[in-house]
Amino acid sequence: MEPVRIQYSPINRRPRLQWPDGARIALWLVPNVEHYEYLPRTGQMRDPWPRMPHPDVLGYSRADYGNRIGIWRTFDVIDRYKMPCTVSLNLAVYEHFPEIMQACEARNWEVLCHGIYNTDYLWGLPEHDERAIIADCVATHRRLTGRELPGWFSPAATWTLNTPDLVAEAGIKYYCDWGFDDQPFPMQVKSGRLLAMPYSFDVNDGINFRGNVEAEEFAQSTIAMFDRLFAEGAEQGRVMCIPVHPFILGQPHRVRHLDAILKHIASHDRVWMATGGQIADWYIANYLPLLDAHLAEFAA
Repeated sequence: MEPVRIQYSPINRRPRLQWPDGARIALWLVPNVEHYEYLPRTGQMRDPWPRMPHPDVLGYSRADYGNRIGIWRTFDVIDRYKMPCTVSLNLAVYEHFPEIMQACEARNWEVLCHGIYNTDYLWGLPEHDERAIIADCVATHRRLTGRELPGWFSPAATWTLNTPDLVAEAGIKYYCDWGFDDQPFPMQVKSGRLLAMPYSFDVNDGINFRGNVEAEEFAQSTIAMFDRLFAEGAEQGRVMCIPVHPFILGQPHRVRHLDAILKHIASHDRVWMATGGQIADWYIANYLPLLDAHLAEFAA
């Protein structure tokens, strides 16, 4: 039987959440900078490439475009608006492409670990193997950046029943595999504490574009999502995550729509542009004690 991870709490019954300086919405921009193996390990619960067992040159080339070309267009657009970013990173990118690491570090982008490769899944792994992978990611990030790893998003969203416990055990403070709320929310884990951070799966170019949603419609949906959350944030603070993939939205015919999204957001006051770690730290220090008391009363 699966563990009970989240306590029910209707958002209109919670203590009011108001972000720093009266911001209505905490917005974190999450470029997914990924690396896909040309020949992933065999025997996984699904084939990483549709054209396996032969090398999927088309799929591999499409993803590789993001690290060769798309990421640099993405940098140009984001730099224009001076927005902080949290990079959902396959750590192999920093190992294979130090130029990308240097560019991210120069911009103070925070790392949300997305595993080592996006073709090396957690699904089906025994607990001790998954623990070893997470420990390796923590150590690799520390070796590369000199910092502790603040956040976790499983590679290709392939979590297991054990993942939240193992992530908390490793000292990681926020977690993005479960997109169940418009605010951060504590998850029940075996040891320590773990904060689930709102991460968008509904408005996400990596998911939407597989369903024949094109960039203009994606921009319209993202802007509509922002407008609604911003309005609701007047009464109860919200979080919005914008996940983008340089090999998708960094294409020459699409990148202008990323610019349109960021231009719209930048035209608003009372938006706290932050990293995932900044949002988590503020929430833990300023709001989590209030929510803990509320949940204890709500459960009574």
